[in-house]
Amino acid sequence: MIISTKALISNSEMIKNYKACREKADDYGKLFILKNNQPDAVLLSINEYERLSVIIEYFESLTEEDALKYAESLPKEGIRKRYSVNYLNNEEK
Repeated sequence: MIISTKALISNSEMIKNYKACREKADDYGKLFILKNNQPDAVLLSINEYERLSVIIEYFESLTEEDALKYAESLPKEGIRKRYSVNYLNNEEK
């Protein structure tokens, strides 16, 4: 994932300037909030949240077999954290 430096904000900036940060989230879709220069949270615009919700609902509707086929078709390059289907179904947390 490529993250624009314009979509990075500090935790203290978020606390001090929430309204400006909300507007920035609308512009970029999402803001990455840093705490001690490390990723801490993400602020999504409502449009981005709704877009992602549709995708999540679709994946939740897949059978385990179809979900595994899809997962196997994803690019293998890059560092990606892997989750089991049980984890995604909230059975392992």
